[in-house]
Amino acid sequence: MIAHYSDEFVLPLPEGHRFPMEKYRRLRDEVSVHLPEVRLVEAPRAENVDLLRVHEDAYVMAVSHGTLDAPRLKAIGFPWSNAMAERARRSVGATLAACRVALRDGISANLAGGTHHAGRSQGGGFCVFNDVAVAARALQSWHHDRPYRVAVVDLDVHQGNGTAEIFQADPSVFTLSLHGEHNFPFRKERSDLDVPLPDGCDDSTYLVALERALVELEARFRPDFVLYLAGADPHEGDRLGRLKLTWAGLQARDRRIFDWARTHRVPLAFVMAGGYGRQIEDTLVAQINTFTEALRSYRGWQNLGP
Repeated sequence: MIAHYSDEFVLPLPEGHRFPMEKYRRLRDEVSVHLPEVRLVEAPRAENVDLLRVHEDAYVMAVSHGTLDAPRLKAIGFPWSNAMAERARRSVGATLAACRVALRDGISANLAGGTHHAGRSQGGGFCVFNDVAVAARALQSWHHDRPYRVAVVDLDVHQGNGTAEIFQADPSVFTLSLHGEHNFPFRKERSDLDVPLPDGCDDSTYLVALERALVELEARFRPDFVLYLAGADPHEGDRLGRLKLTWAGLQARDRRIFDWARTHRVPLAFVMAGGYGRQIEDTLVAQINTFTEALRSYRGWQNLGP
C-alpha cells in the first residue's frame, strides 16, 4: 500500500499557535517503523490548474503571493509564509496522488490532508486549500468521458463546512458528515447528509449512526470513488472533540468504511483530517489503527482479482 506525505514541508509556527504540526512527522515515523508494508512517497505539489477547479483565482493568488488580508489569515489560524503556501499545495498534491494510486490499487492514503474547512474563496480552521474538494474535481476531470460520481465520507468530529459549501446543489458529489452537533464550525453548511452527534457520544451510538448513514448513502447515491476523512478527533482523549469514542470504536469505524468500499468495489483514498489529543500519542494510536485497517483492506483488494 502507498501513502503520501508532506511533512518535509511542515512550517515552524510561533509560540501560541496550538495546531500540532509535529503529529505529521511523528505519524510518518510511526508508520515507517510499525507498518513497513506501507510504502511512503513524498507528495507532489498541486498546481494552479488543480486548485482553480475549486478555488477562486484571486484567493489562490493571494495565498501564493502572501497578500491575504488580516481577517482571512485570522480565519485560517496561522501566519502566511512561503513555507505555509508550499505546504498547502503539497497537502493537496498528496491527496491527488493518493487518488491516482487508489484507482489502480483500490486504496491509498495521504498522511495529512482533510482540510475541509476551506471554501471557494477563503480558508478556515487551519485549512488553506480544500484537498478533498480539489481531488473530487480532479477525479471528474480524469474521467471526463462519462459522468463520474464521488462520495465524500467525512468522519472528522467537525463538520466539513467548506466541502459542503463547494458542492451544494451538485448531484455528482455526495457529501456525508458525522460530526459533533455543538462543535466548530458553529455556523454549519448543509451537506447532502448531515448526522449531528451529541456531546459525549460513545462507540455504540456512533457506530449505529454510521451504519444508518451508509444505508442512506447507498440508497441515494452510487459512487465511483470514495474520499474518506478519517479524523482521530472523535476520540475520548481529544482536546477539541467532545465525543467519547475509544480507540477500538474508531478502529471499528475505519474497518466499516474500508469494508463498505471494497465490498462495492469502489476505490477509496483516505486522509487523516483532525486529531488534537491531550497527548499526541493518543492521536497517533488512533491514526496507526486507521492504517492497520487500511492495510487489511488493501490485502483484500489484491485478492479480488479483475
